[in-house]
Amino acid sequence: MILVLRPDYTPEQFEHLLERIRELGFTPHVSKGQSRTIVGAIGDENEPQAEETFNCLPGVEQVLRIQKPFKLASRDFHRADTVVTVGKTKIGGGFLGMIAGPCAVENVEYLDDIARHVKASGANLLRGGAFKPRTSPYSFQGLGEQGLQMLRAAGDKHDIPVVTEVMDPRQVDMVCRYADMLQIGARNMQNFDLLKEVGQTKKPILLKRGMSATVKDLLMSAEYILSSGNSQVVLCERGVRSFEDSTRNMLDLACVPNIKGQSHLPVIVDPSHATGRPDLIPAMSRAAVAAGADGVHVEVHCCPEKALSDGPQALLPNQYETLMKDMRKLAEVMGKTIA
Repeated sequence: MILVLRPDYTPEQFEHLLERIRELGFTPHVSKGQSRTIVGAIGDENEPQAEETFNCLPGVEQVLRIQKPFKLASRDFHRADTVVTVGKTKIGGGFLGMIAGPCAVENVEYLDDIARHVKASGANLLRGGAFKPRTSPYSFQGLGEQGLQMLRAAGDKHDIPVVTEVMDPRQVDMVCRYADMLQIGARNMQNFDLLKEVGQTKKPILLKRGMSATVKDLLMSAEYILSSGNSQVVLCERGVRSFEDSTRNMLDLACVPNIKGQSHLPVIVDPSHATGRPDLIPAMSRAAVAAGADGVHVEVHCCPEKALSDGPQALLPNQYETLMKDMRKLAEVMGKTIA
């Protein structure tokens, strides 16, 4: 339920309200706007007399039921767009997150070269995987903590925040020591123990849509993170499974305005994994921002034929530079900022 407070509520009334919410078995989540404060009472809305009790509390102007199963992610709970801050980078609310880098951290030389190029081109987040969920157990699985150390060093050297994937609850503390943002990959979108674990961190989370997940599934996964106390969540569309075999996946661009109509969370698009084809990445990047996305997530490699993971879908640095020139022009037209 949403409890809309009166503009003149007192601190004593506010504390009493939170106490009663907890006594009834709900968890309070406070959202303070410029003119109004609302409190989300998250729990079983069928609790007898809960709505009647909340309506009687001093300082409460209105009680509304949230009809959607995702409560905290819903735009009913938080009307304004959420802005997620990663280091000096902002995503959402008119700010575009331009994430770029190799699929996997392979060695210091490659990573340093890529980081230098993408930062110079305008990227504001460096990505690179230290733990790689691969379809085959015989494929390169990542460098682990050594890869995290390399990624952190590259981010510090080139003054750009870093994002990397965490695959297991046991890895969360380690990854938090090195990364500015934690990525939950498509295969782990419904790893609920992992979602709850990252929800207890202070790190921004990049949550990728599962390969066969609906928009509702994605928002419910975000709800796990939000309900665990972490409000800094960015959603990512990266293509879903379909019968079409000319691209790696099917990019669902309709999900961008679809999600933004239902949720206040930022949404970015990953055209690299969605298409698997460098020739399609620039067009789909531009289309994503035109559709309202809050950024794009692009794989870049200086020597794709030597990449240990997903080389065929990576742009070359000069191709990424050209793309970013287009993205700046488009951002200006759309009234967005790349900061």
